Amino acid sequence: MVGKIILYLLSQILQMNLKRILFSICFCLITSSLYSQASISGELKKWHKVTLSWSGPTVSESDPSSPFLNYRLNVELISPSGVTWTVPGFFAADGNAGESSASSGNVWRVHFAPEELGVWTYTVSFRMGTNIAISEDPIAGNATSFDGDTGSFSITQTDKILPDNRANGRLDYVGIRYLQFQETGTYFLKAGADSPENFLSYDEFDNTNADYSWAAHFGDWNNGDPTWKTEKGKDLIGAINYLHSRGMNVFSFITFNVNGDGDDVWPYSATTIAQMDDMSASDIDNRTRFDVSKLDQWEVVFNHADKLGMYLHFKLQETENDQLLDGGDLDLERRLYYREMIARFGHHLALNWNIGEENSQTPAQRIETAQFFYDLDPYRHNTVVHTRTNDKNTIYTPLLGNNSLFTGISMQNDPIPNHEDVKEWIIKSEDAGRPWVVANDEQGSAQVGVATDEGYSGNQGTAEDNREEIRNQVLWGTLMAGGAGVEYYFGSRTGVEDLEGDDYRSRETKWDDAKIALDFFTNYLPFWEMNTSDNLVSSGEMCFSKTDEIYVVYLPTGGTPQLDLTDTTTDFSVKWYNPRSGGNLLDSDITEVSGGTSLSLGNPPSDPNLDWVVLLQSVSNNVNVTGVLLTPETAEVDEDTDLQLTASVQPADATNQQLSWSSDNTAVATVDSNGLVSAISPGVATITVTTTDGAFTDTAAITVVRPVTSV
Repeated sequence: MVGKIILYLLSQILQMNLKRILFSICFCLITSSLYSQASISGELKKWHKVTLSWSGPTVSESDPSSPFLNYRLNVELISPSGVTWTVPGFFAADGNAGESSASSGNVWRVHFAPEELGVWTYTVSFRMGTNIAISEDPIAGNATSFDGDTGSFSITQTDKILPDNRANGRLDYVGIRYLQFQETGTYFLKAGADSPENFLSYDEFDNTNADYSWAAHFGDWNNGDPTWKTEKGKDLIGAINYLHSRGMNVFSFITFNVNGDGDDVWPYSATTIAQMDDMSASDIDNRTRFDVSKLDQWEVVFNHADKLGMYLHFKLQETENDQLLDGGDLDLERRLYYREMIARFGHHLALNWNIGEENSQTPAQRIETAQFFYDLDPYRHNTVVHTRTNDKNTIYTPLLGNNSLFTGISMQNDPIPNHEDVKEWIIKSEDAGRPWVVANDEQGSAQVGVATDEGYSGNQGTAEDNREEIRNQVLWGTLMAGGAGVEYYFGSRTGVEDLEGDDYRSRETKWDDAKIALDFFTNYLPFWEMNTSDNLVSSGEMCFSKTDEIYVVYLPTGGTPQLDLTDTTTDFSVKWYNPRSGGNLLDSDITEVSGGTSLSLGNPPSDPNLDWVVLLQSVSNNVNVTGVLLTPETAEVDEDTDLQLTASVQPADATNQQLSWSSDNTAVATVDSNGLVSAISPGVATITVTTTDGAFTDTAAITVVRPVTSV
């Protein structure tokens, strides 16, 4: 009898456990179905933006508990070679906020730009808790919804061609004074626009106290270019197109200027300045809530810039407001702001984080901020700081060497000492053991900077055109010092100025001069191997060289230069380059010289009182051109759009890389001096590229079609 009772009790226990097991299984299935696993979108190709999205908790920008602060999404990705990346994610509202203007939803998202071919795996950490977004503790708070999700995706080779950044790969700091593209190995020099700093104060972004319509560039938008909400964004996209068409490769913008010069750009969902301009509890809370739709629309612009090979200069704050977040400290507000910028935009391939224009934080605050970006940004983009002309020693000296993780500086210099100033900080940073990427990003006084062109048809202001000074002292002065490039600032007396400057055509001659300089440096010089050597030339002249191999002399006011070649016995060819018009290298009265002494390089080919460049190349190191390859060989292009052709001189180390371009049917398609084809009307055109050395040619057949318009 006792045995029967025991068996009965055991059977009941087993039945109860089975029910519990079945209940647990059903509960897991039901709850897991509430949150879908990752949806993977984008082109699964190397360097392209890959987006992972999850359905999770439904929240709103305006919830009593800020979803930006009290949820944290991190995704750990492991590359095919075993490298681990931790990428921060963000709340994406309905997943289409740039189009819908949604402020609520259940989509949570990560953007990532993979740098290896093959299978990537991922594991999700999604947690909730008070202020968890700024916590560095991986197990802070509580796991929720899709936490623990795992998966994989396979990456194939990119199909993009230059100048698309995806053809170049990510632009990295590599321990020298120039940034380097990972895919192609090429080094980067920049030229473009520092102004207007409130570039993002655009009237077609959501929730923007806009100063700009960018209407002057509406006609620069091309069929096939992006928009949002059907027709919005054309003017601003057109402005970027215009800069690209002039050969420029960078533009600058501030992402937060509340209490600053413009008071018209912010990433937050607050709708008025008064809701976020002080240290009240409500304003601080408002500065933990981001405008998802506006930031999605910014992303449309930045995506287009990537396609055009543009470098994005993020200015995160300015001197007037750099104490607003946490009193300048790296605390709740500032950490959250930086995290959102990195999470939403850090995947872009060519950018720098500028922690502040004319920055007034303390050395300790700057150092802590650089460390934060180094730790949180999975790509470790170039991180810089900007200061006034007279504050460089105070601001930059404590950051040198191992004192900080800054990789560069954004300089504000007067034109005349600019060359010496750039040289000084390159040398100081190299001597300290951590070479900086040094750029000239603001010129002269706040009233002038880079003036409008004398021939500009719009408002020229009261400042006289200073094209020659900017070309001589700023542009060539920076590059000949070993600087990483320039961005042009528009002064307050120039008509089209820094806070009211939505027409880039106002500086067309300045862009042309900059393109000519970039062409020279990228076509003829191994500039990353060269150093300033002004001691070899007369006062006022500039010299940039690689001993025994190549020397460049820049003459701001022309003349007959002397070059000290005492320390080399090499024979050199002598060529001249016109920095005002570009074009081919020119001969003059002296075509060869031999080292071992200080000697004359002869007279300029013409205009002896204007600026000139002299190029000396070792005769023994001369590598002749054997051919040229043009890609793509054929292409179909929509009318009113552009296509970048890429010409590769053979061999790759040929001394003379100079090319000329032509179209046999300019009514159908034209081509500029960089191989950028503009489709004019339907038909077929043959584009020919010709090498200067040896006259080798290759061709591409371009078919222009009229795009199909949907009904």
